[in-house]
Amino acid sequence: MIKRILKKFIKGLLTVILLCVALLYIFDYDYILKGVRVVYMTGHTTAYIDDYSYFDNRTVEKGNGTIAWATHQAYNKVQSTERLNAVNEQLGTVAFMIVKNDSIWYENYAEGFDADSKTNSFSMAKSIVTGLLGKAIMDGHIKNLNQPVGDFLPEFSKGLAAKTTVGDLSSMSSGLNWTEHYTSPFSITARAYYDPNIRDVMLGLDVIKEPGQRFEYLSGNTQLLGMVIEKATGQSLSSYLSQSFWKPLGMHKPAMWQLDSSDSGMEKAYCCITSNARDFARFGMLFKNKGVFAGEQLLPAEFTEMATKPRFEEDPEYGYGFWLSNHLGKKIFAMRGILGQYVICIPEDDIMIVRLGHNRGSFVPGKPFTEDFYVYIEEAYKMLKNAS
Repeated sequence: MIKRILKKFIKGLLTVILLCVALLYIFDYDYILKGVRVVYMTGHTTAYIDDYSYFDNRTVEKGNGTIAWATHQAYNKVQSTERLNAVNEQLGTVAFMIVKNDSIWYENYAEGFDADSKTNSFSMAKSIVTGLLGKAIMDGHIKNLNQPVGDFLPEFSKGLAAKTTVGDLSSMSSGLNWTEHYTSPFSITARAYYDPNIRDVMLGLDVIKEPGQRFEYLSGNTQLLGMVIEKATGQSLSSYLSQSFWKPLGMHKPAMWQLDSSDSGMEKAYCCITSNARDFARFGMLFKNKGVFAGEQLLPAEFTEMATKPRFEEDPEYGYGFWLSNHLGKKIFAMRGILGQYVICIPEDDIMIVRLGHNRGSFVPGKPFTEDFYVYIEEAYKMLKNAS
């Protein structure tokens, strides 16, 4: 009797599962199956810092010559504060660096990670794509920030979309009909992460608000910008990143950039460059030093300055591809990823703070950052003060 009931239950359960799978395919939500396989079947509940191995990736090649980081004379001579230790342990920090005067002043790794360990950048990639935009303008592939997106993607040549510029995409002011939602598997954000053809997903969107008016954080803006750069340069984003920055910056390790599908696919431009803390820091240093590295002007100084200042007076928290803050009365710009990935640059004091890890804290009411962002800055300054 029990066997018969159990057999009937299992048969019914399998029928329900097969029906759900069929419905996902019928209604074009089959990408959710990949999400279930990559996230839930690996014991996670959301994207995670080493999920790159479950996706196709394209290599961002480094050059033949690696340029070693300078080590500060006070390297690791000061211990981290109790408050910083507590936050790092609570949120699962795997890499924490303080760079002073372009030299590594403090460096600490956890959970078996080290200077060579790769983790997912998540949305820190948005700053890198803005860097590629500046380089494409410098190289003459794109005229300027005011060039219409429709010049490269004809699908955006009508109505409000025709007014949208590449600068609007970089500054998050396109008016795109994209909803930035991280928990619903049916959201456009989830589809972009798991769908095997991200170009088709993007070309099915439209501009529904007047572009160039206000900041609204939408990952779709950066994906479209990546498609523009791809079209303008005639190269994959990974290839152009290697040529433009990874090789001339003397990066220590090749990086990987997640694709939507196979090797012929498209990079997830809005996220997912897999690299290490030191190489991420070097990209931030390029903007901190106004586009100059090893005496070479890799980006125009005026572009780096513009990118790290607010475009809109009403929205002082964002520039072009970079988050902004005035914490402690400092002019700060930062690369930022959803799980608390940061490259925090404070040019006036020649300081950078890099943090990679599993989680971030809660948002501070009325502020654009989570509480841990402010802790990293405050405790870094305390450590530097302790050294003196």
